[in-house]
Amino acid sequence: MGDRVVPGRTVADADGEVVVFLVGMRINKLRAVRSWLPVLRAMPRMVRELVGEPGAGLLGYRMLNGGPRVFTLVQYWESREKLYAYASDPDMRHRPAWAAFNRRARSGEGAVGIWHETYVVPAGAYSTLYSSMPLNGLGAAYGVAAPGRRGALSTPVGGV
Repeated sequence: MGDRVVPGRTVADADGEVVVFLVGMRINKLRAVRSWLPVLRAMPRMVRELVGEPGAGLLGYRMLNGGPRVFTLVQYWESREKLYAYASDPDMRHRPAWAAFNRRARSGEGAVGIWHETYVVPAGAYSTLYSSMPLNGLGAAYGVAAPGRRGALSTPVGGV
């Protein structure tokens, strides 16, 4: 995503529905390194794999750190179908990592927690605005454009 500031006001150049996938983990037992370290290491490996496969559908991502024990990955996808196809493909990293997590979770007594949420946002139900910011969020995933009219947000919701 970079640190180069895009001057002025811009909006995400997204068109149509937007798929946002949030996935995260929480280290519940710091001393249970064998339970949480493989999960923590798997997340960046999957992202590298997806970045190396442009047709897989990942448009952009951002890793967030919620403190020493909480990690969240925000991802933007071309479609829900491509997200689900990646998640279930036995030749890609996710499915074996998920199976390994489930095996460790049975014996790990809650040492690590994981969660995920998928949002399919219809066209016309999201808005964006960036002012003197590096590429971020939907703008990093789809690119940015000048607002349609002075002060207008992209794809206004409810006529705002």
